[in-house]
Amino acid sequence: MHTDTERCVRAVQSKDARFDGWFFTAVLTTRIYCRPSCPVVPPKVENMTFYPSAAACQQAGFRACKRCRPDTSPGSPEWNARADVVARAMRLIRDGIVDREGVPGLAGRLGYSTRQIERQLLAELGAGPLALARAQRAQTARILIETTELPLADVAFAAGFSSIRTFNDTVREVFALAPGELRARVAHGARPHTPGTIPLRLPFRAPLNPDNLFGHLAATGVPGVEEWRDGAYRRTLSLPYGHGIAELTPRPDHIGCLLSLTDLRDLTHAISRCRWLLDLDADPVAVDGELRNDPLLAPMVDKAPGRRVPRTVDAAEFAVRAVLGQQVSTAAARTHAARLVAAHGVPVDDARGGLTHLFPSPQALAALDPEALALPRSRRTTLTTLVGALAGGSLTLGPDSDWDEARARLLDLPGFGPWTVEVIAMRALGDPDAFLPTDLGIRRAAVELGLPSTPAALTARAAAWRPWRAYAVQYLWATDSHPINQLPV
Repeated sequence: MHTDTERCVRAVQSKDARFDGWFFTAVLTTRIYCRPSCPVVPPKVENMTFYPSAAACQQAGFRACKRCRPDTSPGSPEWNARADVVARAMRLIRDGIVDREGVPGLAGRLGYSTRQIERQLLAELGAGPLALARAQRAQTARILIETTELPLADVAFAAGFSSIRTFNDTVREVFALAPGELRARVAHGARPHTPGTIPLRLPFRAPLNPDNLFGHLAATGVPGVEEWRDGAYRRTLSLPYGHGIAELTPRPDHIGCLLSLTDLRDLTHAISRCRWLLDLDADPVAVDGELRNDPLLAPMVDKAPGRRVPRTVDAAEFAVRAVLGQQVSTAAARTHAARLVAAHGVPVDDARGGLTHLFPSPQALAALDPEALALPRSRRTTLTTLVGALAGGSLTLGPDSDWDEARARLLDLPGFGPWTVEVIAMRALGDPDAFLPTDLGIRRAAVELGLPSTPAALTARAAAWRPWRAYAVQYLWATDSHPINQLPV
């Protein structure tokens, strides 16, 4: 979008927050870059130039605005709506892969050379993987500086910097303040009251309807791993350097996030997983605008706009849970998952109580005894085959997955039909066009709304909703009174 100068100028002059994260405005006279909704008086048109990423702005020598804090904008919705190599690379960079494995690790996961990855990212984002990762490290450092009492040297290494000098230089360059000056600007009362926790505000593009989002997560939550307490969804996180607990609370203009981590180097990954879980980088205006074109869906969209797709923090975990949920009730699926957790999950300490384990990894589940599973024999085979494929590496599910390839590999496994594959594509892989025509709730909604009820006819009718059929599923599910559609009390 940054190449459409006229449209960008209109967005900046109207301070349109819908475009935050889509592009960034750099001001040639002040050498500052801002988000489109920056509250200051817009600069003259001739003094504006536009970039597709904060990293591109920083690489061009601009520093972040202290008023609008462009580094805290929602991410571009493009990276979650596409499955090409650039989008997959951006999802991996957002998860901190470059900090942990370097550019060769990023390229290896995508099956490309480092030169190809760098060229494609530079062409579309104006910055290579190192610059994009550097911008993300700067944002992580700012969060730690402003929300914790950690010594600044510890902040540097927790944010992913290789040296304190690089940390100091980057913070000064990006924010025009030294790390100590950034910390001094924060009022003492804004610091967390609970030692060892990091409070965050996760931004999103309005509107956001929390009912089905948090209702789904709470109603399907696995005891010991997830819970709804005091108006917040809480769950354990398995992270690259340790584990953590996330507490997510819906607010009118943001999601309150409280993180407790055993290793602060996991902060970037934890934030990325929480944003992915709640689909916070979606563009609800674009999605709802397309779905409103259908006269049968329009009243539902108008009644409760901004529905998101409830996702997962771990694709492999969700695949296991999808198999456990085949042809059983929500309560039965939770019971089966809870048994696996109690038998094979890693215990964790939760200061607030309630959460007891991490969901077991495929490697931990690879040793389970099929006879110990209270499942039909065919489903035992499905589960053990899936776990073996995940543990052995013949099947990988994650932010770098090619959606079509992952579907094909899942369909090759015994016991995997269209419903299981599509629900994994929708909630674990994040395909915005995944569709569940055989789902019982969808078929009930189709009958109620006067849509075709047979899978083939409904699929043909749903072609008009592309590429947002996963969001149409959320509106169709909402016709039922099931707890997944209701914000818990």
